[in-house]
Amino acid sequence: MELDELKSAWHSLDRRLSQQNDIQLALLRERKLERARGGLRPLIWGQLLQMLLGVGLIVLGVSCWTNNLHSVGLLISGVLVHAFGLLHVVMAGITLGLAGTIDYAAPVLRIQKQLARLLKVYVLNANLCGAPWWILWVLVVIAVAGLNPATAQTQTPPWIWISLALGTVGWLGTWAWLWLRRNKPTQVNADGAPCVGDGGDSIRRSQRVLDEIAAFEQE
Repeated sequence: MELDELKSAWHSLDRRLSQQNDIQLALLRERKLERARGGLRPLIWGQLLQMLLGVGLIVLGVSCWTNNLHSVGLLISGVLVHAFGLLHVVMAGITLGLAGTIDYAAPVLRIQKQLARLLKVYVLNANLCGAPWWILWVLVVIAVAGLNPATAQTQTPPWIWISLALGTVGWLGTWAWLWLRRNKPTQVNADGAPCVGDGGDSIRRSQRVLDEIAAFEQE
């Protein structure tokens, strides 16, 4: 075989290997991105449920405070439940919007930035809409009681004040616990990855999948 033929055969083999590598990379990327996308589905369903819960709180809160304009306690409870319902709907809507606009056909770096933004908003969502339930459940009970016209004529039971006090302590304790362990994961997932426990671990799993793709592309 002449030298020119040998060079031509070598270049042809190199092109085929390069094409095969590109195909393998594309297949790997597709599988990994499907894993990342699938990892966010529980989050999306959870946010839809949160939005429905928020709508229910809005209806309950409005029904309570509009029927108890002359009862300060029930009026405040109804307004607070109404406000928390709006917060649930707004935060769920923002989170769903960010999750739904992730462009999995974009470069890996852009997807990583979108996931980082989603994680930041989701953790904020969990803190604003999750932790307050230490107290919110008491307000919900009061709002439900406020639907009965006879309730406005009765005094606040002592257990309400006790529950509010204990709920406040639990709420503050939850914030303190999350603050202290924010950089100290003490558990691991099934795949051995750290589990922060703030509700955003499903997003972090998707981020790790993107990191794997980025590492493979750089090889």
